[in-house]
Parts: sequence; structure tokens; C-alpha cells
Amino acid sequence: MTDATRLRAEHLTKSFAGRRVLDDVSLSVAKGEVKGIIGPSGAGKSTLIRCLNGLEPLDTGRVWLGADELTARKADIDALRARIGFVFQDFNLFTHLRVADNLMLGLRRVRKMDAVEAERCARAELDRVGLADKWQAWPAELSGGQAQRVSIARALAMAPEVMLFDEPTSALDPQSVGSVLRVMRELVAGGMTMIIVSHEMAFIEAVADDVVFMADGAIVEEGPAGQLFNTPHAAATRAFIDGIAAAHRGEATTP
Repeated sequence: MTDATRLRAEHLTKSFAGRRVLDDVSLSVAKGEVKGIIGPSGAGKSTLIRCLNGLEPLDTGRVWLGADELTARKADIDALRARIGFVFQDFNLFTHLRVADNLMLGLRRVRKMDAVEAERCARAELDRVGLADKWQAWPAELSGGQAQRVSIARALAMAPEVMLFDEPTSALDPQSVGSVLRVMRELVAGGMTMIIVSHEMAFIEAVADDVVFMADGAIVEEGPAGQLFNTPHAAATRAFIDGIAAAHRGEATTP
């Protein structure tokens, strides 16, 4: 592994109730790289990134964060997971805690910051996503887009080495999608290492350095974003991209 590699996975397999949902999947993301993962529903995309930070145990395979192996028998998985930011499609905020406490909880318990430093860090990240005025709000008082931006701020507050996004806009209305994608674009511009699972094809094509197309639990094709979207090698990749494009054309012509 080179010094530039942030996250690497080798030969991952995972089954649920006898159904193979990851089938010998290997990939890596370099420092500052944005990797997009696309594919039809049920392809194994969300399972893959949940396995990358240990939220789902693997059947077989190994995962490294830098030089540290998350899948090693004696690995401190909590400490390693704290170095990986994760943004869920359903926000995953603690509904019984105000925004301030959602952001500060990990800083106090995991990073062991005192109250003053935790508040300084949390406020800075909340301001970074444009929600400084929501410091004392309850999650139930937030729109979907605001809740997702709070989720992103919470992950960023932990100073992660890599950010994983699992369909971050799938539960949002069209107006909210734009606000979340703007924050993500700013992270890309700032050099954040990111793996993004998303159905937002135009966004992935615009921001990803490298794109993985998955189907039936396996990587069918991987390549630079421009090549994969415009001249894919695999017939399955072309069929998927053409299908998405046709659907969008249909939406555009619907009165």
C-alpha cells in the first residue's frame, strides 16, 4: 500500500440469509480522491460502504485505513471507525438531543475534548454547512436537507480521514437535494477523500475522479468518470447509464 492510499478493501464477501450481496469486491481510494459508486438497487452498494467502516461484519475479506487493518482480530474498531466519517441516507441523528449535542457527543466521548473545545469545533462545522442558527434546534424542527447537513457537520467534526456517503440525497425533496450537494461540492473542492454511493448521476459524473459500477454484488466496471459515463466498456454499464438518461428525458417531457 502506498502512502497516498487512504482506504483499501480486498476480496470482500457478504451474504444475508444465504444470498451473496458482496461477491469478491476489491477497491481502494487515494488521499484526496473522490470515488463514486453507482448501480441498480440491490447491487450491494450500501452494504459495501457499511462493510468498509465495520457497520456490517464481513464474511471474508480485509479492509485497511491507511496502514491499520480494520478487519484484524485485535483491531480497535471503535478508534478506527472514528477516523471514518459516515453520512446515512436517513440522517441518523439522535432525535432526543438538540443539534448542539448531536455534534458534540462524539467529540466529548470519543475525542475526549473538554466542553469548551467541543463546542468550538462543533459550532465551526455547523457554520461550515450553513446552519449556525440551528445550534439549539431539535432534529424534528429541521427540514430533510437541514438534517442531512447537520449529519455531515457531525461527521466532519470528528476530523475524518475519509468520508463515506450512503445515498445522502435519496430521502430528500428536490429543493433540499441542492443544498446537500452544494456542501458536498465544497468538500470535494477542499480535497476531502470521499466515497459516494448515489443515484445522482450528473453529480457523480461532475465530482468523482473514479467511478465504480456494481451489479449483483460485484464490480462490473471501474474507471475515470468521463470514460465510464461516456464510453463504458461493459454492456451492463452502458445499459444502466442509458436507462437513467432515458428516464430523465421522460421526466423532462412530462407536463
